[in-house]
Amino acid sequence: VEGILRGMHLVSPAGDADGPRVQLLASGVSVTWAMRAQELLRDDWGVQADVWSVTSWNELRRDGLAVDRHNLLNPGDAPRTAYVTQRLAGQAGPVVAVSDWMRAVQDMVREWVPTDFVSLGTDGWGLSDTRGALRRHFLVDAESITVQALAMLARRGEVDRDQVVKALERYRLDDPTA
Repeated sequence: VEGILRGMHLVSPAGDADGPRVQLLASGVSVTWAMRAQELLRDDWGVQADVWSVTSWNELRRDGLAVDRHNLLNPGDAPRTAYVTQRLAGQAGPVVAVSDWMRAVQDMVREWVPTDFVSLGTDGWGLSDTRGALRRHFLVDAESITVQALAMLARRGEVDRDQVVKALERYRLDDPTA
């Protein structure tokens, strides 16, 4: 309940399997896509993914700003830590944050995420197509989340770059009809 009220909670832990790991933060309808990406990462690439439901990017930002303000105005006190930082501290792997909002929404919490961070969102306007094609166009579907997670892990040297190329080919990210 605390996580729901404060802005994020773990909805689908990856488990204890060995191998590379990522944190998938998703809000609204994108939670379903993140959970599907969790399966693809595990089954196709041997990557473990924890899925977090973000109930409020705004609440997480408000909390981070309040913590920063408190720490600035109270230098003699023990520093406080933003809720998103607390929840992600000690969690292995980079963070992929996704929603059907513009990326700027997820980016609101970037400074309090204690690891590598990338956002996926629906920046743009004026498109009219099927929902699936639009998700692919904006690269927010499960396959796009999967490829982005692999790319982040490759950047960190935790998976081979060839896996990213293979995933791009397998999921045909450049094809909105795939």
